[in-house]
Amino acid sequence: MERDAPVTDSQQHYLLIINGKSAGNPALREAVEEQRKAGMHITVRSTWEGGDAAEFAAQAVGLGATRVIACGGDGTVNEVVNGLMRIAHDQRPALGIVPLGSANDFATSLGLPLAPGPALAAARCLSPAPIDVVRMTAESHAGQTISYYVNMTTCGFGAEITSSTPKTLKRMLGGGAYSLMGALKAWRHSSYRGTLYWKDQEQEASLLLLALGNGRQSGGGQVLAPRAKLDDGRLDVLLVKDFSSVLELPTLLSELQQFPAEGRYVRYFTASQLSVTTQQDEAPWPLTLDGESRRYQRFCADVIPLALKVLLPEECPLLSAHERH
Repeated sequence: MERDAPVTDSQQHYLLIINGKSAGNPALREAVEEQRKAGMHITVRSTWEGGDAAEFAAQAVGLGATRVIACGGDGTVNEVVNGLMRIAHDQRPALGIVPLGSANDFATSLGLPLAPGPALAAARCLSPAPIDVVRMTAESHAGQTISYYVNMTTCGFGAEITSSTPKTLKRMLGGGAYSLMGALKAWRHSSYRGTLYWKDQEQEASLLLLALGNGRQSGGGQVLAPRAKLDDGRLDVLLVKDFSSVLELPTLLSELQQFPAEGRYVRYFTASQLSVTTQQDEAPWPLTLDGESRRYQRFCADVIPLALKVLLPEECPLLSAHERH
C-alpha cells in the first residue's frame, strides 16, 4: 500500500494529546518549544482523567488538526485511536506517537524514537502509512461495548500480569516489572476455559494465555506474535494451553520459542476474526487491550483493514511491504 504524497510543513496542524502525568516532562516541554520555533504548528491538550484522550482525538477535525500525536504510553495511544475511530475515514487525521510510558510496546516494535525530542521531530518528517485496526465487540454484566486497538489484546494469564503490576513497579523496572510479576504468578496460575470460533473452526480450550496480535509485542517487550503485520488484514493468534505439572514447563517454553502451527501446548495461526465464549460457570476473562484492562464473558475481535494512517519509518518491520523473517 502506497503512502500519501508529502504535504508541506506549513499545511500541517499537529494536535498533541499528552497524558496528564507526563505534562510536566522537561524533555517533552523542551521538544515542543524547539519544534514550535522551527515552524511546527502545535496545539496541546493534556488529559485529566480517563476518557479525555479519546475525547480530544475525536475533536481533532474541529480544531483543524491534520495529525494527532499521542504523547504517553500504550494506554494513551489506545485512547487516542478510539477517539480517532469516531471520525469519518476520509477525514481521520494521521496518528503519531511520542512514547512516554513504562513499556511503550507499540512504539518500540514500530522502530520509532523513544526519547521525546527525536520522537516529536520524527512525527514532523515521517509520512503516514495505512494500517489495520482491530475492533473488539464484547459483552459483560454491564452490556455490550465496542472498542478498538492497534497493537495487541492478551487474555488470561498475560492480562492478569499486566493489570496487576503496580504502576510504581512499572516505572521503576520498566518491562522487567512484567517478567517479575509473571514469575511470581506462575506458581499459582489459573486456567481459562472457553470456546473459540474462527473461520469454520470451533475449539473448546483450557488456556493459560490467548494473544490476538495486530502488532507483535506486549507486556513490556514480550513477543507474542512474531510474524504479525499491521497491514495484512489478519490477526496473529497465539494459544497457550494450560499445563498440569511443572515438569511440562520446559516443553511449553520451548514451543514458545518456535511458535508452531500445532504444538502440544502452543498453537499459532492467523484469522481475520476470532470469537470467544467463556464457560457459564466461569468468571469473565481478564483482557488487556493495548495496556487497558477489561473483563469480558464473550468477545469478538475482527480486523478493519487499513482503517488508520500512522506516521511510520520507511523501513518499519511491521509493514507487509517488508518481507517476513
